[in-house]
Order: sequence, then structure tokens, then C-alpha cells
Amino acid sequence: MEDAVAAALERAVARVGDRWSLLLVHVLLDGPKRFSDLQESCGIAPNILSRRLDHLRSATVVVARPYCERPLRHQYALTDEGRQLASALRLLAAWGDRCAPRSHVHHARCGAAAEVRWYCPTCEQVLSDGP
Repeated sequence: MEDAVAAALERAVARVGDRWSLLLVHVLLDGPKRFSDLQESCGIAPNILSRRLDHLRSATVVVARPYCERPLRHQYALTDEGRQLASALRLLAAWGDRCAPRSHVHHARCGAAAEVRWYCPTCEQVLSDGP
């Protein structure tokens, strides 16, 4: 069983394992964003952002939809597979918060401390009693 878990983790990390990719997925959980919005939200250099978005697109985590033809510009959104990462990101953030108690995850819009909640992507509901 350990080999199966290790193989599954290796596949997951290959798809979205670096910090920028995870941060982009987190930002896109709020809904589709334009390149400039992603750059501003993440504080990421344009060349790195382009490479990460290309990687996430090839991994079928993100989809790009044109919103302007001349010049060609895209809006980026999570695929269903990308949205399924929400629970994993919440758990990883909670683990990171426990490991560094002085840092807290805060909601970017209002500044309140965030809480980890279980979410069902099929029903689109927050589960109050866990899985």
C-alpha cells in the first residue's frame, strides 16, 4: 500500500506541486481571473506566471478562455479537476498554520482569519460535520 500512496503523491506533485501553482489554484477558487488579476493577486513575475499557467493547462487543472481577440487575451478558470483541489489546499493550509502558529490564513477581502471547512464539490455545499 505504501508504494501506491507514494506513486499517487508523486503524480499529484508532478501536476501541481510547486508553490506558485498551488497559489494560483487557491486564487482561482474564487472564480475566473485575467492574467493581470492573477499577477496582482499572487505577486508573481509575468514569465513565471505564464509558465505555471501553461503547466496547469496541460495538467487539465486550468482552462483558458479568450475574452479579447485583438490582442488575444485569456481569462483563466479552474476545471472540475482543479476545483477538486479545494479540500486538499484547505488541509495543507491548516497543517501549515499549525506548524507556524504565528502565521494565520486570512481572507484577502476582509482580513478575517480563515477557517478550514469540508466542502462537497458535487453538491456545492460546506459540510458542517466533516466528511
